Amino acid sequence: MTDTADAKRLLPTPGLEKILLGEPPSLTRGEVADRAGVPLDLAQELWAQLGFPHAAEDDVAFTSADVEALVRTRDLIGLGILTPDSQAAMVRTWGRSFARLAEWQVGLITRLAGEGDNPAARLDELLEEVLPHVEHLQDYAWRRHLAGAAWRLLDGTGTSTTTAVGFVDIVGYIGQSQHLTDRELVDWVEHFENHLTHTVVESGGRIIKTIGDEVLYAAESPAGAVEVALEAAERGTDEGDAFPQVRAGVAYGDVVSRLGDVLSPTVNIAARLTSLARPGTVLIDRGAHDELSGDDAGPYVFRRVPRTSVKGYSRLEPWVVRRAHGRAGSDH
Repeated sequence: MTDTADAKRLLPTPGLEKILLGEPPSLTRGEVADRAGVPLDLAQELWAQLGFPHAAEDDVAFTSADVEALVRTRDLIGLGILTPDSQAAMVRTWGRSFARLAEWQVGLITRLAGEGDNPAARLDELLEEVLPHVEHLQDYAWRRHLAGAAWRLLDGTGTSTTTAVGFVDIVGYIGQSQHLTDRELVDWVEHFENHLTHTVVESGGRIIKTIGDEVLYAAESPAGAVEVALEAAERGTDEGDAFPQVRAGVAYGDVVSRLGDVLSPTVNIAARLTSLARPGTVLIDRGAHDELSGDDAGPYVFRRVPRTSVKGYSRLEPWVVRRAHGRAGSDH
């Protein structure tokens, strides 16, 4: 956290808006809407959904880029891409995703700029130098994810597929975080998320989202999802490893994909299993158990846990899953 003096030294310079927005603001919200041929109430609704700060009627806070964005939005509405049903959810998703990304990126650049003798000027220099690279990489990552999503959709039956869903949750996160500095906490969580991301991708799965001390992921097969969970649980029980102790839950069933998220009772069951699991343990549901315990069960052993009543599920059927050979998490 920067102190007050540092914060004052890093106030935006007059050139910062030009670097980030392409030109200094010269338009009010009404002028933007008029030039784009979009009703002002629609423009304001879109800006609110994106999470942009509210601009008063006479605030000169917009540029020609805002006009172009509204024109393109109008065109997407005309093409039927942004329908009344999907518009709010999609725009909110864009806003939340890019707001988080921007906060993180500016934090990194600001910290680096603060190391120089003239932080404000150095911030402008870094942004001007870094921005083209970041824009290119963001566009590249987006297109690669588009390609992957297109293949998943075209190879399946639509947005609803049979999928394995897993949660991995840090044990004792609140207690641990109280003994760490802000920097140590960030590094600790970053280590956790980075490892899970690599493991999930290597298993053929994908990260759905990270929720502070928890990661939600999906994999085509229960075996892939369970391998991720077991590997994380094993690392967490190794006292010589900085990886945190975790618990995990995996469920297998029909899942609906929506705006990069996954929804269904299968996801809810995976979450409930995670809350029931003991430290170092992986719990699976009946769907995952039935897939893994057949003739091609692989290197796993199972122990059934008594039926459990949790919120929304009065008779949940969990199984502890462990490797048939080698070290695994503690018993439930």
